Amino acid sequence: MGKNKLAKFADMKTYSNVFQYTFGTLQKEEFPLKGKWNNYFNNDNPIVLELGCGKGEYTVGLAKLYPEKNFIGIDIKGARMWKGATEALENDMTNVAFLRTQIELINHFFDQNEVAEIWITFPDPQMKKTNKRLTSTQFMKRYSQILKTDGIIHLKSDSNFLYVYTKAMIEENGLNVLFDTDNLYNSGIDDPILQIQTFYEQQWRSRGLDIRYIKFICPKKDEWIEPDIEIEPDSYRSYGRNANNMI
Repeated sequence: MGKNKLAKFADMKTYSNVFQYTFGTLQKEEFPLKGKWNNYFNNDNPIVLELGCGKGEYTVGLAKLYPEKNFIGIDIKGARMWKGATEALENDMTNVAFLRTQIELINHFFDQNEVAEIWITFPDPQMKKTNKRLTSTQFMKRYSQILKTDGIIHLKSDSNFLYVYTKAMIEENGLNVLFDTDNLYNSGIDDPILQIQTFYEQQWRSRGLDIRYIKFICPKKDEWIEPDIEIEPDSYRSYGRNANNMI
């Protein structure tokens, strides 16, 4: 049996690789590592974020594959994050950190041009709330500010709704797509990222759902155009995340 939430929260307060900042704290003081994350990592290697990192499978997995990069997992759910943070500490991984906060506050933690890449792994597609989608133009504005010129965004999702929406957003704003597939594990791609699967990814694949993956450039733009498109909802999500038979 795993640790309960209170015990995990207590652990996280002592973890050197975990930073926990609320909006209330940010109103009182600026985050000390903003613009200075490379001082924390003790190198000038590229910084890569995983948004909505959950248990940190991708943050830790990518850090193992690419020791020449620094990885930061971001999520508001501390009890989930505990797993990845614990694994990173136990394995003395110096290129891994975790940030517990809301993704909407991301610009409070990273300076302009400080981030090289962003991974968005299996987020809630937010079918009813456009501005909550992690690939909406509201978030793209935020990302474009902290990403380096021609910074890269990776989206990996089981949701056809979010995939179609993201492709429409990319087309509407004239973004450069580097790779795109609506069935990652039957795409013929030979890439180490296939070795890493999040908890939710394993769930979706076990239920016969295809995994979508799109990699694109996020340019420096002040104006972003929200796509006007009708998209068929993901009907299987009405069964809930824990359903055994979703289709």
